Amino acid sequence: MRFTRTSKALGIMAIAAALALSGCGAGGGTESEASVDPAKIIKAYSNEPQNPLLPANTNEVFGGRVVELLFEGLRTYDADGKPVNALAESIETDDAQTWTIKIKDGAKFTNGEAITAKTFVDSWNFAALSTNLQNNGYFFESIDGYADVSAVTTTTDAEGKSIDTPAPTAETMSGLKAVDDSTIEVKLAQPEADWSLRLGYSAFFPLPSAALADPKAYGENPVGNGPYKMAKEGAWQHDSQIELVKNEDYSGPREAKNGGVTFRFYTDPQPAYTDLQGDNLDITDVLPSNALATYTSDFPERNSTKPIATNSTLNIPGYNPNFQGEAGKLRRQALSHAINREEIAKVIFSGTRTPAKAFAPPVIEGFTEDIPGAEVLQFDAAKAKELWEQAEAIQPYDGSVLQIASNTDGGNKEWIEAVANGFKNNLGIEAEIQPFAKFAEMLNLRKSQSLPGLARAGWQGDYPSLYNFLGPLWATGASSNYEKYSNPEFDALLKEGLGAKTPEEANAKFNEAQAILFEDLPGLPLWDQARPIVWSNNVAKAETGWNGGVLYYNIEAK
Repeated sequence: MRFTRTSKALGIMAIAAALALSGCGAGGGTESEASVDPAKIIKAYSNEPQNPLLPANTNEVFGGRVVELLFEGLRTYDADGKPVNALAESIETDDAQTWTIKIKDGAKFTNGEAITAKTFVDSWNFAALSTNLQNNGYFFESIDGYADVSAVTTTTDAEGKSIDTPAPTAETMSGLKAVDDSTIEVKLAQPEADWSLRLGYSAFFPLPSAALADPKAYGENPVGNGPYKMAKEGAWQHDSQIELVKNEDYSGPREAKNGGVTFRFYTDPQPAYTDLQGDNLDITDVLPSNALATYTSDFPERNSTKPIATNSTLNIPGYNPNFQGEAGKLRRQALSHAINREEIAKVIFSGTRTPAKAFAPPVIEGFTEDIPGAEVLQFDAAKAKELWEQAEAIQPYDGSVLQIASNTDGGNKEWIEAVANGFKNNLGIEAEIQPFAKFAEMLNLRKSQSLPGLARAGWQGDYPSLYNFLGPLWATGASSNYEKYSNPEFDALLKEGLGAKTPEEANAKFNEAQAILFEDLPGLPLWDQARPIVWSNNVAKAETGWNGGVLYYNIEAK
């Protein structure tokens, strides 16, 4: 049966229904058209991106929000998570393995360079080739020939850390070709009914030829094709701000309703909140913990909250001997039982979080609480102490303090201190936050396997799929699997799920894979989120999308 993915979106409909029923705060805001200024620049909260702004190398939230505004892909997602064709005229398949993509005529980058089928083929091959060291190359794993271009050799250094060295046997994926200027043919390694759902994610964005010629230089001043463009040469002022202005030539589904967005970098959400109260900042999606109980009264009619496809975890480094073997397994379980998720969600997050029940959030289709092993998420002080003592009997804990690495800009200090106190009170171990002013600094240490203890982590959905909360984070060699977790049985179940004929069959396999995660506990699910945002008197309307990201292009200023 031939079908187009523009109409096959059962999972997305479930998300839309969940969000519609969830209820919002003052949400949205309204103003007459006469009071809206379409040329006004929006000043928005952010932090320094981790890497140069290349779509296939950006997989953290602060760089991601910029990249998503500078570029447009084959598809995008509306506020409810429904896929919408952008540069794609059509996306079709007869067998869910060979896909034919037609590109709309006339698409160009802001430098005038045409966007053709070859543009996408070259961009995707660049992203997947291991020698280019792109974080998101993993997203092309389904395409035939990916294994040849992504190959690496793994060795171990004197300290036992894994070192990956690129060793591709080909420079292009055999399953990817440009048939003509407007037609891309993609052959997958196996049938995957929902493959095209991913095509709105930034890893699949097109790149101009200059990016492929000199990625490092390009990443400092990227040229894209999205609703915004860099305001000028040097618009990225490191550790200060990034200035974007409206792309007047853009004609896609995300046309900007304002004149631009300037992302201002903060290392602490409290000054940003104060700036908002004084109308010196226009919008933030990161609130200080002490404002979670008051933001609706601090910003009456200028706030919004809804459940989103985002979750939080504490990741456990497998390279740390304290968490290896049978003793390590018992310690992981003890740590999980020692966290009072419900109390922290209520007291510190004022109900804007709910205790996690799985490794994926409830708004994603296929979510279930009934996963074997999920009971490890229940707070049980006695059980936690018993498990820790069993671990001590096998192998004593090596170290005086358990550190929990976290960026301090995201309002994380208070809840991490609460978790650390839980470890002290329930396990009898000293624990403390390992603070980082920049999120990028912590990510770099995670990537180099250099953290001494646990790491705060979170995932904002790239595309609305249960797999997206599992594969990129926990599959062997995955782009955001910084702690290098690996389990062949888990990988096999993911592959089976990707090759399933129906979403229901796929999700059943993905939930089987989650049971393995609960057995191994490479990370501890903490809570799911309802993302609050607040805005200044300079903003008439604002909202978040399905995954909690602010829809900056849709902000109306006054």
